[in-house]
Amino acid sequence: MDLSADPNAQLKQAHAGGFKKVCRVEEDSACPFPGLPAGVLEMRVKEGSKIRNLMGFAMARMQDEARDGAQTGLRQVVFSGSGRAVTKTITCAEIMKRKIAGLHQMTKLQYKGLREVWESQEGGDSEMTIHRTLPSISILLSKDPLDPLEPGYQPPDERNGGETAEKRSIDSSDSLMEPQAKRVCL
Repeated sequence: MDLSADPNAQLKQAHAGGFKKVCRVEEDSACPFPGLPAGVLEMRVKEGSKIRNLMGFAMARMQDEARDGAQTGLRQVVFSGSGRAVTKTITCAEIMKRKIAGLHQMTKLQYKGLREVWESQEGGDSEMTIHRTLPSISILLSKDPLDPLEPGYQPPDERNGGETAEKRSIDSSDSLMEPQAKRVCL
């Protein structure tokens, strides 16, 4: 089947021409953080992943050290996602930075190859392969200092301090006392 080299045009024609997707393969890419020690937790975030499940697992692994008092917890975690999962990946990293104080961050952006195979629903032997590139993000969070001169480095947020609602002082501006009245203009 002769189609233009534009993957978006191919995808539109596949949808309109009675094709259905039968296979989707993401190409593996090299880790953008060379020199990571073995055993670093890698959380692969997908479009359908539930943030509650991802964070429950990652937080438990990162906080084991604090509970045990021994060095059993992880010191680093990598969140990675591509395509529509990029925003969910960023959300996971930001939640972890709020809940665990003093995390250093390294962010890397890249592209990931994707191959989709579509076949005709009309019973013919017609098949179409589409190659696309998707934006991808990898975020390394570390309890240990990272190289501040490396592009994509963010130091720990000293304002946040990892405080949660239970740790806030009662006289903070966002206390749970009486809510402020809101003015509504119609």
